Amino acid sequence: MVTRDSVDAPPERVEIRRSARRKRTVSARVEGDQIVVLMPAGLSREQEEKHVAALVEKLRKGHQRRRLTGQDLTARAARLSREYLGGRAVPTEVKWVTNQGSRWGSCSPDSGRIRISSLLDGMPGWVVDAVLVHELAHLLEANHGPRFQALVRGFPRYAEASAFLDGVSWARGNPGGAFEGDDVGAG
Repeated sequence: MVTRDSVDAPPERVEIRRSARRKRTVSARVEGDQIVVLMPAGLSREQEEKHVAALVEKLRKGHQRRRLTGQDLTARAARLSREYLGGRAVPTEVKWVTNQGSRWGSCSPDSGRIRISSLLDGMPGWVVDAVLVHELAHLLEANHGPRFQALVRGFPRYAEASAFLDGVSWARGNPGGAFEGDDVGAG
């Protein structure tokens, strides 16, 4: 038997589903425009409220870090190209990929395609922007030479993002660095 209650918790609606078959676990997920909390039927009201509050907060925080869509990435890349590269870098496609475990992004200058590692999902926006600027710069300069370096240094937080990603790479056991071949410290 499953019972359902609904409570309003701005900005989402929360539906509580109690199940006699569920013995110990409490979980939550987003369904449409509401959060659904699944829990055992035998919990006290106090236990329910505690679990609901914790799970709703966790989902809301996760929602704030929602993944950018391919369209979002494309629009973001266009804006970054305009702001930092004079609009000269025009990708044909920008998309998330899950098969890049050791690179943050990649670019095919001939086709204009940019691929961004899904490992960046949830990282600060300025870090994602730095990777996008890096890949956009490859549409204009294929290598990491002085002209390329001048392009990426136009992004104010490029060195900071590179250091951030170096730390993430190191923590993941991949000490190769954020942007292989870059010399971000050079003047």
